[in-house]
Amino acid sequence: MSFNHAPIAQEAKNYINFCQDKTALDAARVKYLGRKGIVAELFSGIPALPQEERKAYGASLNILKQAIEEVLHQKEAALSASVASAGAPGPDITLPGKKPLLGRQHPLTQVETEICDIFGRFGFKVFEGPEVETEYNNFEALNIPLEHPSRDAFDTFYIKTEGKEESSAGRRLLRSHTSPAQIRALKTCLPPMAVVVPGRVYRPDAMDASHSFMFHQVEGIAVSEKMRFSDLKGVLIAFAREMFGEKTKLRFRPSFFPFTEPSAEVDITCFLCAGQGCPVCKKSGWLEILGCGMVHPRVLKSSGCDPKAWRGFAFGMGVERIAMLKFGITDIRMFFENDIRFLEQF
Repeated sequence: MSFNHAPIAQEAKNYINFCQDKTALDAARVKYLGRKGIVAELFSGIPALPQEERKAYGASLNILKQAIEEVLHQKEAALSASVASAGAPGPDITLPGKKPLLGRQHPLTQVETEICDIFGRFGFKVFEGPEVETEYNNFEALNIPLEHPSRDAFDTFYIKTEGKEESSAGRRLLRSHTSPAQIRALKTCLPPMAVVVPGRVYRPDAMDASHSFMFHQVEGIAVSEKMRFSDLKGVLIAFAREMFGEKTKLRFRPSFFPFTEPSAEVDITCFLCAGQGCPVCKKSGWLEILGCGMVHPRVLKSSGCDPKAWRGFAFGMGVERIAMLKFGITDIRMFFENDIRFLEQF
């Protein structure tokens, strides 16, 4: 038994040949060979045929499908040739190329680098310490007593190290500040010396707009035979003017840190309102940026320096704090979300 699909084939040929562009040709392809097209509909009728007719009918539909595919192929080639012969414009090599998307430094890296560069011009060298520290360097050598709340497991990430749990000198932790590098720097760089220590620090704080369990600090320490608090003030005033502008003023407020004596916290005039008072500085005209002080004699002694022969000053600042003030960012979490829309602004 034969099946005559010639009328459908002729209709498809006429329809396809009438197509004037590729869009119309794609529509013709869907009409005849699509999942819900005419040929698919014919195939769906095979189960209704008697068993002995199905094979021949299916073979005739395959011939029809191949014939339509051949017409489509020929028409597609004809349309391509027509476009080529019409002189379709190619790429204009005189146009400027597209600028590739380049990577850039993270805003925290930019600020950290700027801080280190400024102190580098003052004669400070960059010194790096490990992020996994001993409890001795992180606390005891810095004159932080055993009963100090910062040594509690709720405020420090302690690391279990087999065989070293009993000795406090052997216990390991993720450093909670960059100050342990003071001890390492004093043991490595013989005084007189001046170094800054950038790096990550860790504290088990809940994440919110102003806190993170991981953040960045830059620590600084300078030691010589005749170091004075006025030297510390001069260095920090010069740094603030380099970082925030020539008109920046500093205010030193008495404070307490176990590893410095005397100690102070440093505020700068708000660079957004020039000290007049705004929401950023909470109408006070001042912004806190760092803590500082003269190195405690016990810290010098812990690092092997004779406190009777050497004196020093130290300071520490949060990089995120400086970056948030400098760029007007109100949420610390934005630094770690990797949102390209945010990062492209720096």
